Amino acid sequence: MPLTDVIVSEGVAVHAERFVPGGELETRDTPEVAARSARLLADLVGRLTTLDLDPPLPNPAWVRWDAMPEREPAVAVPAWIEDATRRLQAKLAGCDLPPVLGHADWEAQNIRWRNGEPHVVHDWDSLAWLPEAAIAGSAAGIFASHDKTALAPVESSEAFLHAYESERGARFSPYETEIAWAASIWEALRNARDELSYERLKAERAQRLTRAHAG
Repeated sequence: MPLTDVIVSEGVAVHAERFVPGGELETRDTPEVAARSARLLADLVGRLTTLDLDPPLPNPAWVRWDAMPEREPAVAVPAWIEDATRRLQAKLAGCDLPPVLGHADWEAQNIRWRNGEPHVVHDWDSLAWLPEAAIAGSAAGIFASHDKTALAPVESSEAFLHAYESERGARFSPYETEIAWAASIWEALRNARDELSYERLKAERAQRLTRAHAG
């Protein structure tokens, strides 16, 4: 819960919120863990749809499809990263699905559990105003991340999306599914521009690009 009003200083919004201690960190990236994480996100997105709020724009930098961050990569960026980024950026930037409120930093490090049940979700300053399929898809790729962004296995991302749809009580359309798969790899691509550890990303990019129908 927020403890103070929001103060905007030099374009940055700052506030204090109640700290909820305790709980365990879940860092496994198995399909079972993916499904549990997805059900929690779906429940929270459903709760957020009941709120009548102004959109929290601009969205966090890592889910702004219209432009890549203005920074120089630490290493020479391989051509396959540039190609995948270009294709996914075109796919996501052209998406005209209606936006909803959602948590855009759905990483393991921001969630705590107790005996398999959710205890607390941190980092609510990472709210975003995006299509629901993009919110779910992004989370499906990064849900197991801690310390640094990790890309979940394809089968776990798939389990995440199926569990999310089940919890929300509605299947994504074929186009929404494409957007979800496009979003699932975006943050890993963004971070790979600055890192050398991207072997899973390199191996799985073809599957995810195919599922995204990102030409």
